[in-house]
Amino acid sequence: MIKQVCKKIKQIVTENIKFFILFFLLLFTLTYEFPYYIETPGGTIDVTDRIVVENGYSANGSFHLAYVSELKATIPTLLLAKLKKDWDIIEKNEVVMENENADEVYLRDRMQLEEANQNAILVAFKQANKEVTIENQQLFVTYIDATAKTDLKIGDQIIQVFNTPISSKIELSQILKQYSVGDTIQFTVIRNQKKLEVKAEMILVQEIPMIGIMLHEKLELETSPEVEFHFKSSESGPSGGLMMTLAIYNQLTEEDITQGKKIVGTGTIDANGKVGDIAGVKYKLKGAEKGKADIFFVPNGKNYEEAIRLKERLHYKIEIVGVNTFEEALEYLKKYVK
Repeated sequence: MIKQVCKKIKQIVTENIKFFILFFLLLFTLTYEFPYYIETPGGTIDVTDRIVVENGYSANGSFHLAYVSELKATIPTLLLAKLKKDWDIIEKNEVVMENENADEVYLRDRMQLEEANQNAILVAFKQANKEVTIENQQLFVTYIDATAKTDLKIGDQIIQVFNTPISSKIELSQILKQYSVGDTIQFTVIRNQKKLEVKAEMILVQEIPMIGIMLHEKLELETSPEVEFHFKSSESGPSGGLMMTLAIYNQLTEEDITQGKKIVGTGTIDANGKVGDIAGVKYKLKGAEKGKADIFFVPNGKNYEEAIRLKERLHYKIEIVGVNTFEEALEYLKKYVK
């Protein structure tokens, strides 16, 4: 029976060999990935679908995150990018560094989203005079410079330097100040649930002695009321920090600062409420305009200037507001909605 089946399959392949060759050539042509990415105008995500504050106040309007759509470069997407004026081809090394892989980039982006979430809680609760405490803190590696001389890996949780327990960036910085270029620092880390001893050599980066890594402080926060985040696995990065902070604050306070408006924006947020620059402003503004937003928040400076130039060139009606801090965005809305 098996011999008959194999014979039949061989006969089908032999009789249709040209078809199969053409099919696999076409499949390869359509799916082969080149070392580029395609960035295109994205859209907006309603924050109320991602953030829930226990017994929070509802809003007549809405807060939205703006995002950039990113496609892998295949022959079809490259051809479309050549035809569409608002699609841009960028080199792969602008997204994934030579010493990283896609999994490490994804892990870093997810940790950055987590940090944005916790900063949003800290800032919003403080502004709303609500209770929040830090119950626990952990330190993770999120980036390793190509020039770094270390066994550390992205995702490592650093728990000790030599014999000193640490859990914050400040603690590590104070320890490293004691060492010079060429010195070897010994770390104890947790990697894949195993405790390991690794090393890093002090190097010179932009005339400053360091080990060439970036870190994420993971906080375990206790809040009253409780806050839950429901981001999809495909959603990551820190650029929604400002809008998440506004959304949490609005659920914590009785006054509705949206007043029925669709408010879209972008910008990172730190624990002190400072708004930081982001990439892809033009794609995000186009997504906000397409989504018929009333207001578009953007970090002041080069991000704001780029957005204004695009608005003037394309004759957009959307109101663009540049801010340096969460408080500036809040003050603008409180004046705007009255």
